[in-house]
Amino acid sequence: MKSNVGRLSFMMFLQYAVWGAWLPLAARYLTASVADGGLGFTGTQMGIILGLAGSIGAIASPFIAGQLADRYFSTERFLASLLAIGGVVKWITASQTGFQPWLILSIIYGVVYMPTLALSNSMAFANLADRDRGFPRVRVWGTIGWIAASWIFPMIYLQSNLHFGWMPPFLSGPELPGVTHRLADSLRFSAIISWGYAIYCFALPHTPPKKDGVEKLAFAKAFRLLREPSFAVLVAASLPISIIHQVYFLQTGPFFNHLGLLDSQIGPAMTIGQFSEIALMAVLGTMLVKLGFRAVIAIGAFGYFVRYMIWSMTGLPVAVLVGSQLLHGLCYACFFAGAFIYTDRVAPADVRHSAQTVFGILILGGGPVLGGLLSGKLAAMYTPTGGAADYASLWRVVAFIGLAAAVFFWMAFRERRPTETT
Repeated sequence: MKSNVGRLSFMMFLQYAVWGAWLPLAARYLTASVADGGLGFTGTQMGIILGLAGSIGAIASPFIAGQLADRYFSTERFLASLLAIGGVVKWITASQTGFQPWLILSIIYGVVYMPTLALSNSMAFANLADRDRGFPRVRVWGTIGWIAASWIFPMIYLQSNLHFGWMPPFLSGPELPGVTHRLADSLRFSAIISWGYAIYCFALPHTPPKKDGVEKLAFAKAFRLLREPSFAVLVAASLPISIIHQVYFLQTGPFFNHLGLLDSQIGPAMTIGQFSEIALMAVLGTMLVKLGFRAVIAIGAFGYFVRYMIWSMTGLPVAVLVGSQLLHGLCYACFFAGAFIYTDRVAPADVRHSAQTVFGILILGGGPVLGGLLSGKLAAMYTPTGGAADYASLWRVVAFIGLAAAVFFWMAFRERRPTETT
């Protein structure tokens, strides 16, 4: 299976490049005023679009990805179909200006894109000889893909006369006229990547369905994993963490703009966290072996608290606030990547596709929609009409949610050791 590592790594590169091309910029584009080139949506509308769409997609995943991929279709061909459709939806969305069309198309996109996250994970797990050590090394290429997409877009679409600078992507130049309106092109850029990824799927290892080894309703069996105490605790801690993880994507763009960053700098600045994520993903397998899942996942949860507390401190230099995103890589690699690996460990071999999807529905379904509602509520509470947003108070609330989740996980989680070789 070693020969599959290169193909699976490039799969992850494309998987997250599709997402990283547009998500860091979406909140800024949706909430910027029409006069500035944005769509002028409220914080609540933005939260509904970016939260509800992904949640509905995650909820649909057990029926789309789990049941169909586990029983009827090869994973690589199913991935290709979903990505091709998703590219079309994203391209159409780029030309929309109203809240209702954006919401409907975003929900459709969530339904076809969110299952691909679980499918790419299960594709990797199915074709790696050593999942605990091999998956982080493959998954790190997803982070690199996110960075590449977030860097390439502003250099191509938002700036001219590039020259070396101090901040990622280290090549920048004067912004083009109408730069905020041009953020819509990030959706078209994502669509192009999605179509390329769909074609590439046919070069991935053939991963057939397990027709003889899968229950009639595989996702129903996967849901029974909640009877496993350690998995139930992991899910309970993951929900609040996924909520504040969503707030990051909804509020960081406007927050950075509030700090004085240009529109073309927001996406690249948000990739700083991915640098530390690369480093952490490279050693995550070793950390899991030496420290165990309990310690590693708790470290990731506590990292959210620390990062948001830094953002709540007024008077810190902008470079410190932006640079503190290095903690984002610690948060994601230790918490979410560790959680996906643990899910694969405790799931029966015949429903691993569905187990990944069940975990997705719980943290990518409930978390984003609640995160969107929380983001909108906090934006309304701490942004007075005609006044400046009180981001210090907003981030302080988010920080203590992370602290509560970290403490709960550390106190309640007891790791289950593998009892069989699969």
